[in-house]
Amino acid sequence: MTEKLHEYQGLVGRFHQVRDDIKEKFIAWKENRKAPHQQKEETDDLDDYSHIFRKKSRKELIRTSAAVMGIEFSYAAETAFVSPTLLKIGVQHEHMTLVWAVSPLIGFFLTPILGSLSDGCRLEIGRRRPFIICLSIGVLLGLFLVPNGEAFGYLLGDEDHTKKTSEDNSTSSEIHTSHPWGVFFTVLGTALLDFDADACQSPARAYLLDVTIPEDHARGLSTFTIMAGLGGFLGYALGGINWDATAIGEMLGGHVRAVFTLITIIFVICVSYTVTSFKEMPLDLLQHHHTSLNMGGFRNESFESEHDDLGYSNEKTYGTLNDDEMKERHNKQPRMSLAPNPNASLRHYLKSIIYMPRSIRMLCLTNLVCWMAHVCYSLYFTDFVGEAVFDGDPLAPEFTESRERYEAGVRFGCWGMSMYSLSCACYSTIIERLISRFGAKRVYIGGLLTYSGGMFLMALTKNKFGVILFSWTAGVMYSTLFTMPYLLVAHYHARSTFDTMDREGDNNPPPQIRGLGTDVGLVSSMVFLAQFILSLCMGTIVTVSGTTTAVVSVASVLAFCGAGAATQIMYLDL
Repeated sequence: MTEKLHEYQGLVGRFHQVRDDIKEKFIAWKENRKAPHQQKEETDDLDDYSHIFRKKSRKELIRTSAAVMGIEFSYAAETAFVSPTLLKIGVQHEHMTLVWAVSPLIGFFLTPILGSLSDGCRLEIGRRRPFIICLSIGVLLGLFLVPNGEAFGYLLGDEDHTKKTSEDNSTSSEIHTSHPWGVFFTVLGTALLDFDADACQSPARAYLLDVTIPEDHARGLSTFTIMAGLGGFLGYALGGINWDATAIGEMLGGHVRAVFTLITIIFVICVSYTVTSFKEMPLDLLQHHHTSLNMGGFRNESFESEHDDLGYSNEKTYGTLNDDEMKERHNKQPRMSLAPNPNASLRHYLKSIIYMPRSIRMLCLTNLVCWMAHVCYSLYFTDFVGEAVFDGDPLAPEFTESRERYEAGVRFGCWGMSMYSLSCACYSTIIERLISRFGAKRVYIGGLLTYSGGMFLMALTKNKFGVILFSWTAGVMYSTLFTMPYLLVAHYHARSTFDTMDREGDNNPPPQIRGLGTDVGLVSSMVFLAQFILSLCMGTIVTVSGTTTAVVSVASVLAFCGAGAATQIMYLDL
């Protein structure tokens, strides 16, 4: 048969057949040589990110959380000095609420979008660190502009606000003039500092969750909160030192500039320490190995679920394991959120935020109410102490007894806030063990009820001892807000349990193109909305009630409502 075929093909046909055979063998030989090299490259790529798939030590978790310590240092400077600085250059009290409302209004809309963008970031250095770096630059600009806004105003034509004039050869008096440029730069610095510091926490948390395995999430988030509490405690202490009496204060241009300069240096060190800790796996590599895994030895059923189209388990295998071994390793590895569909439009992103799963919606509602309760304390507490506890009057003439009592109360209130930051750090050291022993639901609700009771007793007693003692319950609240919502978000993504169809009257919900960064950003944005709402209505509440005791009373009621909302959150087996 072969002889007849050769006879039919002739010499030329047989030549072409031999040539094709040689060509096929050559191609096969090249592929066989190339395969080990490709396999080695794949192995090397995964080896570079092997740190993602192991448990982290406490020291390593401290390093990945150091950025939030720097952020809390900047918060302490903002809380202590922004309002006096704005008042000094001519901003009226009634306009202060508008200044504080600018940042949360912007942050509420931008933070979830920034989270979505971080999910889809394809830079070589990773998805979260570019956003941490960019937002940190905004914080640095704010730390530079707030203490120097007045000086920039003078450079652009503002008049000196303390002109000395003599009247009939008598003692001189001060004449205050307007500072339009000074106000502009200081308000700009305030908005940058407030927004970027808040927004930077979302990618910092997502980065921590990305580079740790699920077993480390609770410990990592508690470490994150400990660092935040220590940063606030040390930041308030740094502002309490009289730098005018030191050589550093004289060299840097006074108390406020010295504090902001030192905090700027600390902030840069903390953020640098975090972003240089662990390499992130670039999105292209994540997607490449995810595709290889799906085409390999076993099928990832959880990934194939339409409710889990963004999560997958990043598998560190090199083709040497059998199907059972691969599946076993699969169950032990951290689940990372892939980016949303790159072809999705901004409209789809917004829909994924508006039409969120019920689990995320309930978590956001609880976080909103709880942050409103905490903002009552954090923004208006010192005023409550000055007026309600020390019986002072901020509108009394200077050097009068009533005015001095108010200022003494404000200083004493700062000690209360310092205790709350210390309490946050202390409670965060045990919250992980509390979750393991009592479960996430009891710890979440218990923390909110503790704060509610503390604020109620503070409003009832209104004395110095209560200010210090019950401020510790605010630390419990802050630690709870810093830990529990984000632990649950990470748990949802690890378990792929979004109720995307659970919306009444909607049989065709939009596709859930969200990722971990999107949901962390969305939950974090509740602090902006809470601050915006409180900025608009708290002044009216105090005026109608006729006492600043309303501040802690409203905080108590809101925390109690938050505890009720927390009972409706989906905890799974956490």
